[in-house]
Amino acid sequence: MNNISKNSVVSPKATLGDNITIKDFTTIEDDVILRDNIEIGTNVVIHSGTRIDSGNRIFHSAVLGSEPHDLKFKGEYTTLEIGKNNVIREFSTISRGTNFRKRTVIGDDNYLMAYVHIPHDTIIGNHVILSNAVNMGGHVTIEDWAIVGGMVGVHQFTRIGEHSFIAFLARVTQDVPPFILAGGNPLKYKGLNIIGLKRRGFSEDVISKIKKTYNLIYNSKYNISDALKAVKEFIEPIAEVKKIIEFIETSERGII
Repeated sequence: MNNISKNSVVSPKATLGDNITIKDFTTIEDDVILRDNIEIGTNVVIHSGTRIDSGNRIFHSAVLGSEPHDLKFKGEYTTLEIGKNNVIREFSTISRGTNFRKRTVIGDDNYLMAYVHIPHDTIIGNHVILSNAVNMGGHVTIEDWAIVGGMVGVHQFTRIGEHSFIAFLARVTQDVPPFILAGGNPLKYKGLNIIGLKRRGFSEDVISKIKKTYNLIYNSKYNISDALKAVKEFIEPIAEVKKIIEFIETSERGII
């Protein structure tokens, strides 16, 4: 059974699952799909083309699935797809895609704090934390378990690697490799995200090999291409090391 406030407007063309709560003065437009066990606060707007999977909590005044902030957008059909068990806090805004990717995607178990803006064609993985007032340009990719500190700005088309941690007030203009701490202005490598890696069950041996890899990349005489050659020659090719190599070799903006 759903609990929908009489003060809210829910389109009859929206598709609703079971056990959905919609509080006062919220608007759900046509062509919205809401799965089961979703809680939506007051003054929320969910626009057409939005699909929200089960278990999400959406706090007051969030705006989901709005038109992209892109002058090239001409009203084409695109979507916003949100996975399971996310928390989307007050005044967050998430745009749907453009013709470039056709969709914006948020994975599962993410925590988006107040005033976060996720723009068009962005891909957010799983277990990501975006702190208060993180704002980004379009086409950003944030991989699983990344944490982005408060009031961080992220340039369009950048990637943030898995299990990385970006400090408060940073400006991200190049890709942030996985497993690291990044801080300062300009943004720099500050070491491994040791606490995060240990909390998530990474062994001392794996952490040691990740550290040796980044010592070759950031703390040696090598340039990036020569550092990667040294990593391939001297470091055991465990999955995490392969991930670092693949991330850097496929970076289009270059790494911090």
